[in-house]
Amino acid sequence: MGLIDRLRGRAAGQGAMQAATTPQVQVLGGDDDLEVVGESNYQSALWAICGERLGERVRYTITAVLVPEPENAYDPNAIAVLIAGQIVGYLDRQTAGLYIRSLHEQMASRGAYVGLKGVIVGGGHRNDGPGRLGVWLEHDPRDFGVQRTPPVPGNRPQPGTGAMRTGFSEAWLTDAEDNSYDLSWFNELPDGDRSAIAMLRDLLATDPDPIDRHFQYAELEARLYRCRDVYDSALDEFDDACRRHDAEMETICQAFNAKWGKVPRLETYRQMAIRQQKKKDWDACLWWAERGLALYGNAAAREDAVEDLLKRRNRARQKLESQR
Repeated sequence: MGLIDRLRGRAAGQGAMQAATTPQVQVLGGDDDLEVVGESNYQSALWAICGERLGERVRYTITAVLVPEPENAYDPNAIAVLIAGQIVGYLDRQTAGLYIRSLHEQMASRGAYVGLKGVIVGGGHRNDGPGRLGVWLEHDPRDFGVQRTPPVPGNRPQPGTGAMRTGFSEAWLTDAEDNSYDLSWFNELPDGDRSAIAMLRDLLATDPDPIDRHFQYAELEARLYRCRDVYDSALDEFDDACRRHDAEMETICQAFNAKWGKVPRLETYRQMAIRQQKKKDWDACLWWAERGLALYGNAAAREDAVEDLLKRRNRARQKLESQR
């Protein structure tokens, strides 16, 4: 009998036999968000767990179990998330790589699988159909031996994957043919962050082109965030750069639509939503998520960028509703 069957309670017998074959789960505490990814592949299971009708708004408290998957063909460090015996997603690859060793240690020392409290949120109706459900867990990162930090924004050219990401690679490749912007400044940026920050600010003081300005702001945000442990004002300057970037975003998105007919991933909104989540400023988290969604409209180049903000918006709504 497999682990998932045993977590479902499908033992070969009843009574003592069933108790002996059902894995033990010890639930840990904490109040830091732990994101689950890949729920889009498990929507049927999530709706069944909630017991709600498709399209209803959902806020459903759960206990999830973290299950290592060493035989996973894509990632030997994979950590599956099970609710009521059903796989509903995974920890993201980066987090799984950081947590897997401590998860095994926790399981060995406790003689049980690790469970975490959480919530299923989402649903409702969107223009393209029922909203998806997402899963958020709560934990104490110290139980897993690390402190998790949000991904650092940035604009380095990425190898082509067939799908537009931030748009920088596409803009870079067509720079020579498109006279409306000029990304040559990127090659002239100093390696040192402070010098690069000064240069980017000088560029933003004079460069009129929206596409150039978008990538200059994004690079400035990346450099400032990277300096957060170097000097005290870096995060305040990061926040200010994001707010200034946002103030120009309607014009920037118009330029993107004119060039590509779509809007690439706007990392500023994801990063600021994450930052407010970490601070537990749920009003601000909701604002940044909804602002990003409004800018994408129906022109997002990547559905996963929209889904990410929808999930963060739903989490913020759930937190705010629980405080009322």
